[in-house]
Amino acid sequence: MIEIDGSYGEGGGQVLRTALALAILTQQPTRIYRMRAGRRNPGLAPQHLTVVRALASLCDAAVQGDAIGSTELVFQPRLLVQSGDYHFDVAQANRGGSAGAVTLIFQALLYPLLSAPSVSHLTLQGGTHVAWSPSFDYLTHIYFLMISRMGVQTVSQLERSGFYPAGGGQLTSTIAGQNLSAKDGESFVLKPLVLTTRGDLEQVRAVVALSRLPSHVAQRMVECVRVELSGTAPTIAVEVHNVDGPGPGVSLCLVAEYEHVLAGFSALGEKGKSAERVAGEACRALLIHHATGLAVEQHLADQLLLPMVLAQGRSRFQTSCVTQHLLTNAHIIRHFLPVHIELHGDEGQVGEVVVERRLG
Repeated sequence: MIEIDGSYGEGGGQVLRTALALAILTQQPTRIYRMRAGRRNPGLAPQHLTVVRALASLCDAAVQGDAIGSTELVFQPRLLVQSGDYHFDVAQANRGGSAGAVTLIFQALLYPLLSAPSVSHLTLQGGTHVAWSPSFDYLTHIYFLMISRMGVQTVSQLERSGFYPAGGGQLTSTIAGQNLSAKDGESFVLKPLVLTTRGDLEQVRAVVALSRLPSHVAQRMVECVRVELSGTAPTIAVEVHNVDGPGPGVSLCLVAEYEHVLAGFSALGEKGKSAERVAGEACRALLIHHATGLAVEQHLADQLLLPMVLAQGRSRFQTSCVTQHLLTNAHIIRHFLPVHIELHGDEGQVGEVVVERRLG
């Protein structure tokens, strides 16, 4: 049984999601202890419990410790993942509901579902635009497009928005299974990805998702973006989506379209936080990344690591910031796969990552 210290590095839900996805792909029983030990509320929160139960249902796993607040979990896959129609709701894991991030749950389920023999349909309910997670807009405009270059085929839609604290959002996705198997390297179909140059900045898109708030909130955000990025972006395109959901909320996702790569920078509104402040946060993050001249922004760097280690061949990217999430993900992956992850750069600094599977 693979033993994972859940408090290592970033010490959050990333450890759980990466470990269990790889436990399924490699069919290896796994024990995670001291889960989220350093958090204000240690152990499994509703979104983490939903991840555990969802992944368990994909492979008929035997599970011990799947309860709110649990700090230890044993997960033993019993079957390979089968294609199907899957529906999971974060609210079912917590009395009174939850706005837990369904985008993070989706990313945990994606690669196991790619190992299925054919198409699967996935419905997730919960938070679609919440803090400390990629928004649905980030997935749509950056993440899905980048992993499609590796051969990942998925079509996803936002059926209903879910902002914190109300939650209640819903996304649906169709995932083309490819018999992706980490146990048998010969069946790998993902292609390696090299992102070492970004080219010129061609355009910035400001994508605003607005629920149950007046239209002037979006207008003020867009005006602030135009001022902050004047002289940096050749053109600024604007998309404002009224995404009615159970509660009010607003999200801004700036999509920097470079010649060879996409980069995303998001900010969320909250009670007492001005539209200008939301826009300023996203603009500052974009400008900091842009000034480095490097290809991959820090959040995308973390999210690309797992598909890269599942690809056949050598992947490489340069990132504007090495994060603790990236370092933690690399540490967990090494427990499961014969993979060479070469990481240059200290936490908080620019860096370069080289990934190569060692088959056989």
